[in-house]
Amino acid sequence: MKRAFIFDMNGTMIDDMEYHVHGWFNILNDDLGAGLSREAVKKEMYGKNQEVLIRIFGRDKFTAAQMDELALEKERRYQAAYRPHLSLIPGLQQFLDQSREQGIPMGIGTAAIPFNVDFTLDNLHIRAYFKAIITANDVVESKPHPETFLKAAAQMGVAPGDCIVFEDAPKGVEAAQNAGMKAVVITTMHTKEEFAAYDNIIRFVSDYTELDPAGL
Repeated sequence: MKRAFIFDMNGTMIDDMEYHVHGWFNILNDDLGAGLSREAVKKEMYGKNQEVLIRIFGRDKFTAAQMDELALEKERRYQAAYRPHLSLIPGLQQFLDQSREQGIPMGIGTAAIPFNVDFTLDNLHIRAYFKAIITANDVVESKPHPETFLKAAAQMGVAPGDCIVFEDAPKGVEAAQNAGMKAVVITTMHTKEEFAAYDNIIRFVSDYTELDPAGL
């Protein structure tokens, strides 16, 4: 059977979510006075950056241009803090190499903007592994809507049901389920118990040293 792998990026390929939490925490509280706890910030961190701002402040608080600038400033702060630590999650380099050797198409389906996708793929020199790269700019509907993963599958020429999604977040697993795809969960930020609502999960792992592409 033809198979393909689709990877979320943040928290799934690189273990950087605490740096995103820190960046959002500073923007939302220090700059914008939201008064949110760190846990409350973590719960709102899904979808596009502009959607995070709308969920917290409502649609009329900022203009589109203001939200775009706030979103970019958050990513500038994230990159500055995370750059010295930028690395693939343990085992992923070998997993990518093995998957490519076995002829398994691979893609990326992320809510990150190209600014962050380029930061990761080009600094880690892994862009060539992926036949499809779907970013926040490529979709109308964010996860948990299935658009991100369906577009990645279409770009690779693979049926949705033949795709396995690698995710770290419940909303991402929900998006995979909505797309008719199985999921492997990387537990970098969320516990196994937080995924109890989803029946499309085939594995929980802490990193890729626990995975063999041939066994999926």
